[in-house]
Amino acid sequence: MRVLLVGSGGREHALAWKLAEAPSLSELHAAPGNPGIARLAECHPIRADDAEGLLALARSLAVELVVIGPEAPLVGGLADALRRFGFAVFGPSGAAARIEGSKAFAKEVMASAGIASAARLSLARAPCVVKADGLAAGKGVHVCRTQAEVDRALRGLAGTGGEILVEELLEGPELSLLAICDGRDAVPLAPVQDFKRAHDGDLGPNTGGMGSYAPVPGIGPHAVEELVASVHRPVLAELARRAAPFVGVLYAGLMLTDDGPRVLEFNCRFGDPETQSVLPLLDGDLLEVLAAAATGALAGTSLGLVPSAAVTVVVAAERYPDAGDRGSLIDGVEDAEAGGALVFHAGTASQDGRLVTNGGRILGLTGVGDTIAAAREAAYAAASVVSFEGMRYRSDIAAAAAAGATYALRREPP
Repeated sequence: MRVLLVGSGGREHALAWKLAEAPSLSELHAAPGNPGIARLAECHPIRADDAEGLLALARSLAVELVVIGPEAPLVGGLADALRRFGFAVFGPSGAAARIEGSKAFAKEVMASAGIASAARLSLARAPCVVKADGLAAGKGVHVCRTQAEVDRALRGLAGTGGEILVEELLEGPELSLLAICDGRDAVPLAPVQDFKRAHDGDLGPNTGGMGSYAPVPGIGPHAVEELVASVHRPVLAELARRAAPFVGVLYAGLMLTDDGPRVLEFNCRFGDPETQSVLPLLDGDLLEVLAAAATGALAGTSLGLVPSAAVTVVVAAERYPDAGDRGSLIDGVEDAEAGGALVFHAGTASQDGRLVTNGGRILGLTGVGDTIAAAREAAYAAASVVSFEGMRYRSDIAAAAAAGATYALRREPP
């Protein structure tokens, strides 16, 4: 099968790495790709938001499946443009991608589908959560425990020009559950936790994600099926009812409150860096399942899990998320790989044959082991040998889980 992968980040590198293993793959192309993806696929210098350029490329390559990674092209209708010309696409239509593109729309869908979520508030009073309605690269959510934080959040989001939502502040551990969908059914992946805040101890501003790990202790197959039945499938049914069937990855961001799980947000694509922790645990042909979903034939397919754990540590530019870094030489990638880590390129470029920084989040370093503690040790061993000017990373990714923390959909009464 000839496949075109759209995107250039760590998520797309992880997808390319997993797709490259598929027995049915004959050619893997990427647009625009990155230096890590270029080791696995033929890269083409076409931006992910260039629908006309991607359509022309897909035609010239006679690709049989297009896999779209980033959210912005999906919300912008890239999948629709490709489908109009007969291409099989793994990725939702623009109408279905509104589940991420508009938080107000997502709240409306959840209300219609009977899905528990945070209550929307009419006044911005602490404690609360202030959200930008539209896309914000994972940085549009502000958790506010004081009125001063509320005021700062409102000022920061005022320039976005879009609607601002205020919701109740829920308490509890967070959990992400991604499911591959064909418009009717859903095949879940391993439950995963990510770390959004910039600094240790979940302090600092929200980011696109500073690390993740999977699976989540205590969230076994029965809990996963309960979540898919109570969250994913009702959303699929509601979107289908609205003539916007969802084909792609439906990502549910959840909080495990004392009263049960509550949906914080939906994303319309693979998470980043969650994908870098989830895909190494898959046992099965990912390409076969993505192709089945794209053609509405997911029934009967499945993806198993290897009995391992994965931890991903993101190494970022010094001023991320406020600013990125470009042109700084990156050392130690080969040493990290030689030590057994998976190194996923998120914000890199090739300059005169040398690997340099090119973004905010630069690399995702994934360790795989028999336990979360072993996987965490491998990820941080990789972080210790990679270097570039100003490099920083959180030191507490998966620390609680490695120390024995476990989770449940509901807490037992005292």
